[in-house]
Amino acid sequence: MIIILCSIIGVLILINVWQYFARRRLYRNINEITNKMSDIIEHETAEKVLVQTDQQAIQLLLIQINRLLDYNQKIIADYARTKDSLRKMISNMSHDLKTPLTVILGYAEKLNQEKPMSHEEQSHVIRRLNDKVNHLIALLNQFFDLVKIESEDYEIPLSKISINEICRQSVLEYYDLLETKGLRVELDIPERPFYILGNEQALHRILSNLISNSIRYGMDGGVFGLTLREEGEAVAIDIWDRGKGIEEVHQDRVFERLYTLDDARNPQFQGSGLGLSISKRLTEAMKGSIQLTSKPYEKTTFTCTFKQMVY
Repeated sequence: MIIILCSIIGVLILINVWQYFARRRLYRNINEITNKMSDIIEHETAEKVLVQTDQQAIQLLLIQINRLLDYNQKIIADYARTKDSLRKMISNMSHDLKTPLTVILGYAEKLNQEKPMSHEEQSHVIRRLNDKVNHLIALLNQFFDLVKIESEDYEIPLSKISINEICRQSVLEYYDLLETKGLRVELDIPERPFYILGNEQALHRILSNLISNSIRYGMDGGVFGLTLREEGEAVAIDIWDRGKGIEEVHQDRVFERLYTLDDARNPQFQGSGLGLSISKRLTEAMKGSIQLTSKPYEKTTFTCTFKQMVY
């Protein structure tokens, strides 16, 4: 009986000793995790909490802590990109608004000057003033359109549409300008209709932006082209030219809000840096994608790709 009692007491002592060391190990792990977390927060590092332990509960806790740290780093990086993008957007927007406003002010002062002007001079100034005001209004409308498109509650009604005729109409609207610029037009639009789940007005605006962009920057290549083609289960629209193209350093950024190439600041181009951003957002709203490939003076192509619908 004494032996049994001693054995029980011995087992209880061993359990208590085991529990004591288990608690010490647990407290040590928790303190180590706490100190590491405090250090990461204080120094704003991207480190992970790494603790060697065989305790499953602590291992699971570490997994969730490190997931939270990864998410926090992503939020910080997104915030930094958004802040930088906003800063650049405000800077570019300020530039694009300041230029026409300065010109408008100059024309207004000229009309108010005491020195009389001839009827022809006055008419010329008024026409130029009207052009600049319209340009400014168009710029502001584009900016607000982009903000509206990027808002979470913006929806584009989608339906089954044939894109062949939309492509033809879009080119036809710019045909006079293409001829004026001396550009040869090459169209490859099959007679067979292609259908997508899209929005006719949105697609028309996408093509309009891409065509005007191609005329503006690719007219020195002497040719403008639009190709409608099948690509596996998808349908692709290529808007292309053989102009000076877009250097590789700029190709990943041309779809950013208000991002323009240096020569787009030249008054003869009148680029706002909003057209391609709007085109990208509208394409994505129709579950499509848009990409750019460019080899200067060989071929520069903007390709819009959409999932094809059977008819």
